[in-house]
Amino acid sequence: MPFLTLPPLDRLITLYVCSPMVKIIGRARHGCVPILSYHSISTNLFGYFHPSSQINTSPEMFSAQMRWLRRAGYQSIDLSEMLIQLSLGKDMSKKVVITFDDGYRDFYTEGFAIMKQCGFNATVFLATDRIRNTPSRYEGVDYLTWQDVRELHAEGVRFGSHTVTHPDLRSMEPDQIDYELGYSKEVIEQEVGDTVESFSYPFPFPEEDRDFTRFLADILENQGFKNGVSAIIGRAHRNSNQYFLPRMPLNSWDTPKLLEAKLMGAYDWMHVPQWIHKFVNHNITLMQGASRQPTEL
Repeated sequence: MPFLTLPPLDRLITLYVCSPMVKIIGRARHGCVPILSYHSISTNLFGYFHPSSQINTSPEMFSAQMRWLRRAGYQSIDLSEMLIQLSLGKDMSKKVVITFDDGYRDFYTEGFAIMKQCGFNATVFLATDRIRNTPSRYEGVDYLTWQDVRELHAEGVRFGSHTVTHPDLRSMEPDQIDYELGYSKEVIEQEVGDTVESFSYPFPFPEEDRDFTRFLADILENQGFKNGVSAIIGRAHRNSNQYFLPRMPLNSWDTPKLLEAKLMGAYDWMHVPQWIHKFVNHNITLMQGASRQPTEL
């Protein structure tokens, strides 16, 4: 379930409480980069019906968001370049990274033309088992073909791994995780003829489970990944974990005004309730597991 079940309270707080505060007291922007997280560019309703949980952005709203970014003077960069510039202390106040998860075909049919018109580029994370030589349909949605991927790659779009089958990695054995990461990377590299450096974690990222996150970071490094993104809410900075960078989720509810608020840091506060929700659930799971353990006589 989504961790908020109220009306779009997060947006109200962001626009009418946090945004004015950020403007008044100021907040460092030159050392933070928003990584925008998209999924589907369509009118199909994905995920939960709550505004905070939908993962589709209508083509009209996506166009409005991209055109606002262009008018505001933003430039898109990729994850590797972002990390380099952050480490050098560069002014990042007008930089943005644009990412898409899953590999829906509407990025090819709807989203990319809009981005190209605005001079932006993106990284698309593929669940490789759903990418075929002809459009595959999974849960009623079409996915990119390998020919689409190669065409987009020729246009400058970068591709990263979103695993093979889009599983909950924390429920898997080490050899299964190794396969999901390594094989997806290998397949994409073979299809596009270029190195894959980036990874996107499927499902909410279990940042509260430090043992697992350290284990996963080691696997990513051993597999040759250089960076990665997650569903942690916030903007990236030089101290962010390079494999689990935070992102800003966007969908059809994000008007240009709300997008502006997120870019300036007025939505960063949402990481606190997000973390508390995951921490509480994690500990409840641990207690339930302990209660099922047999006691010694």
